Amino acid sequence: MLTHENSITTEEVDDSGAWLSIGDLMSALLMIFALLLISALVQISQSEETSKNKRIMIIQGINHALSEANIAVEADPVTGDISILDSVLFEKGEHDLKQSGKAFLNTFVPIYSGVVFQDSDIAEEVTRIVVEGHSSREGDFSYNMALSVKRANSVSHFIHGMEFEHKHDFFKKVLLAGRGSLDADQLSDNASDRKVMFRFQFKGQELLGSFKKEGLNEI
Repeated sequence: MLTHENSITTEEVDDSGAWLSIGDLMSALLMIFALLLISALVQISQSEETSKNKRIMIIQGINHALSEANIAVEADPVTGDISILDSVLFEKGEHDLKQSGKAFLNTFVPIYSGVVFQDSDIAEEVTRIVVEGHSSREGDFSYNMALSVKRANSVSHFIHGMEFEHKHDFFKKVLLAGRGSLDADQLSDNASDRKVMFRFQFKGQELLGSFKKEGLNEI
């Protein structure tokens, strides 16, 4: 009888020890998982901070270079978007560049490209350079959409005929888009809505609202 009781006690002790061991193992695994998760979050945070700093360098560098060259456009401090009014580039209703537009691009593009591609590590932050045509609400929607695409194409075609440093790298990232009057003030006809924009798509980031099938041409 004593032997049987001793046997039960021993089994109970063995079972208790086994459960303690499993509990300790689970705790250890949870701790390892938590440490891995914290490490991954820290790395993501550091990566995002590095990307943010690169974008700031590109945008500030472009604005500084444009200001030094006395070019009267500037990049948005957050997105890097640059708007060039149609009145600078084209005659009303036309898609062929006028002489003032060609002169502007001859000055602007080498500066813009030079800042973006000044360093390969910084340039990797930019996945696309979008040349995007826009129109005001005046006129037919289909006409405005077609005209905005043609104007973006004209700008790209002229740039392709230029000679400037980093030209090959520049065109590896170029995307053409026409937005027509989609982003225009729908209550009034504003000259500021008629423009060609140079926009960045940064690594890991979607350029919202820019890639619509109706007006997209890719090189």
